[in-house]
Amino acid sequence: MPSSLSEQDLPTDQQADDGQRESSQELNCSPSESSGKAFPTTTRLDKFLRVLGSTNVDLDELRKLSWNGIPHMCRPMAWQLLMAGGYLPCNANRRDQTLLRKRKEYSDWARRTFSKGESALDSALWHQISIDVPRTVPVSKLFRHEPIQKARPFHSRQCVAGYVQGINDLVTPFYMVFLSSYLEGDPEKCNPDGLSQSIINDVEADSFWCLTKLLDGIQDNYTHAQPGIQRQLVKLKDLVSRINEKLTRHLESQGLEFIQFAFRWINCLLVREFSLANTIRMWDTYLAEPSGYSEFHIYVCAAFLLRWADTLLKMDFQDLILFLQSPPTSDWTHKDIELVLSEAYMLKCLYHSAPKHLDAPTR
Repeated sequence: MPSSLSEQDLPTDQQADDGQRESSQELNCSPSESSGKAFPTTTRLDKFLRVLGSTNVDLDELRKLSWNGIPHMCRPMAWQLLMAGGYLPCNANRRDQTLLRKRKEYSDWARRTFSKGESALDSALWHQISIDVPRTVPVSKLFRHEPIQKARPFHSRQCVAGYVQGINDLVTPFYMVFLSSYLEGDPEKCNPDGLSQSIINDVEADSFWCLTKLLDGIQDNYTHAQPGIQRQLVKLKDLVSRINEKLTRHLESQGLEFIQFAFRWINCLLVREFSLANTIRMWDTYLAEPSGYSEFHIYVCAAFLLRWADTLLKMDFQDLILFLQSPPTSDWTHKDIELVLSEAYMLKCLYHSAPKHLDAPTR
């Protein structure tokens, strides 16, 4: 990975759409994915390249740019820089050495952990992981690829110390983003047979460390009894009640508890509710937001629920539970995700620090 970029590295829109790899390799970034969204303008891409190509990356500026989405070719580096605590250092001169060191640390850890075979691991935890991994993004050819399925359980540091269902989902956006550096076109549609084991190992290590940093920020969600999720469920219900008391009363009258649908929203960060491409777009904003995966996520969940308020008010318990456990988002585009994110931001501005006695329901 180079320490800087020049304006000569800027691709034209056509080059980016055609999957040209020269500038993306210099950036350790991915070529454009087939997401249905137009490739960012050169002006916007230029801003990212200038920030990422500086000797010392200005994280505040990178966050401002990233809130509205990160160009595909810049996303791997941007995510590694924006992770809480930083997986990559801001100083370009230290990045290559850091990557080599962290990847070796992971390789050594994995070798020690699994050197004695599966019999030396916690059998119950390993059994659950073995069940969950094949079910992760089952519609994706990429994640059905045997070498990748074998690698993916190692991503979670919890596979030995403890594992909670849902962690397997959280690694997939990282894996897809970092793998996209080595594939042309849409990674979900690419044939991964040509990937070398060294590439898979590097992607695995990068995904592991970034997942670890994510879990560090929401670790109470995955400890015994998952107290972090319980607290967030209370916050979500309280927030929705303050915004739309009528909806909350209706859910209660039908005997529907927030835990019955929102537990998974919080546990899996809505990964199962959206396509992988839309989840990745949403995580651009989460990485740009302070406490994006914890505090801001609750506002996203609230905005997501309130989006369906008029429809939900007409449903009984059975229809409610079926709808909320499988919301109709299969045809959603980035614009739909961005609308929810914008609404979540407005809710945060209105309610995050507002005293409860001043906040009567708005409708």
